[in-house]
Amino acid sequence: MRSGKYINQLSGELQYQAFAPNRLPFELYQDAKLDTLLSEANLALGRLDGVAEIVPNIDFLTLMFARKEATFSSQVEGTQATFADVLKVEAAIEDKKIPYDVQEIINYIKAMNHGLNRLASFPLSLRLIKEIHGILLTNVRGAERQPGEFRTSQNWIGGPTINTATFVPTPPRELMTILSDFEKFLHQNKTIPVLIKTGLIHTQFENIHPFLDGNGRLGRLLITFFLCQQKVLQKPLLYLSVYFKKYQKNYYYWLNRVHEKDDVEGWLKFYLQGISETAKEGFETAQKILRLRNIDLNKVSNLGRTTKNALLVLDSLYKNPLISLRKVVEITQLSRSNAYGLLRRLEKVHILSQLPAKPKRTKVYVHREYLSLFNDK
Repeated sequence: MRSGKYINQLSGELQYQAFAPNRLPFELYQDAKLDTLLSEANLALGRLDGVAEIVPNIDFLTLMFARKEATFSSQVEGTQATFADVLKVEAAIEDKKIPYDVQEIINYIKAMNHGLNRLASFPLSLRLIKEIHGILLTNVRGAERQPGEFRTSQNWIGGPTINTATFVPTPPRELMTILSDFEKFLHQNKTIPVLIKTGLIHTQFENIHPFLDGNGRLGRLLITFFLCQQKVLQKPLLYLSVYFKKYQKNYYYWLNRVHEKDDVEGWLKFYLQGISETAKEGFETAQKILRLRNIDLNKVSNLGRTTKNALLVLDSLYKNPLISLRKVVEITQLSRSNAYGLLRRLEKVHILSQLPAKPKRTKVYVHREYLSLFNDK
C-alpha cells in the first residue's frame, strides 16, 4: 500500500499487527473530483482569510472562533463541556453545573495560542509538537500518560486488549524513524498544494499516534498551525473540528480507510469538503457579526454621557458575550451603582439581557444575539 504496511508483532504470547506509515508524500491518483474540491476549498478559505482585512479589531473574532474550534475538537474525544461552559469559566462566572472536563478545552486554547506564538519565530517541529502536547494534558485526563513525551510503549485504539484492537499504530521501535520522516515532510518545499499537504499531515499523524493520549486533539491543532505557518490563514479562523464533530462517524471512517484500504483520495475529498463547508460558514458568521456590531455601535452612540463606558463594555462583550457587574466595574472604573445603571441602559437598548440567577448570586448578563451567531444548529 502507498500509505504503509502492517508489521507482525509478538509480545509474550500475544500476536498482533501494527501499522507503520510510509514516508510522505504519497503518490496521489489523478482524480477530477479531488481537483474540483481542492479548487473550491482554496476559494472558500481565501474568502475567509480576507475577513482579517475587513473586520476591525480581528482579535475578538479570532478568540471566539478559537474557543469554538477548541470546544468541538475536545468534544470529538468525549469532552462533555460546552462552548457556553468555556465562556463562563473565562468570564470567572461560578456555575457548579460546569463539567470538570472544561479544563480540557481551556488547555486546547492555551496550546493553540502557545503554538501560534512560537510559530512566529520557531518552525513547526517535533520539539514544538511535544511542547504543545504538554500543555494539552496538564491537569486533565491523560495527565499521567507522559505529557510532552513521545511514547516508548505500544498503544492501540478500540478493544480492551491489543489483540482485539481495531487499530494498532506505529510500533515503538519504528516510532522515532517515522517521526523524523514526518518532520522532514513538514519542512519540504515540494510543489504539493498546501491543503493537500495539510490533509496528509493530519492522517499521517493519526496513523503514527506518537503519544499515549491526546493524539486526536494535537493532530487537529496541526491543521491550524500549518495553515497559519504557510500564510494560507493570517489568523486561526477555520474551526474545522465543528465539521469533524458533526460528521464524526464519517471522520473516523475516512481516516481509517487510509490504513485499511489505502484510500488516501477518499480521505482528502472528505477533508477538503470540510474546509469548504467550514470556511463558508465562518465567512457568513463574520459578515453577520459585522452587521450586528454596526447596529450595536449605533445604539451605544445614542447613550449620551455613558457612551464612552458603553463602548468599553461592548468591546468586552465581543470578546466574551457574558459579563458580570464586577467585570463592568473593572473595565470602566465606575462605582457599582453606576456600573449597574450602565448595564440597565444596555438592557433597555436590547444589547444585554440578564441571565436567571438565584438570590444573592452574582448577576450575569449576556449579549444573546451575538452569542447566537456561534451556536450550531
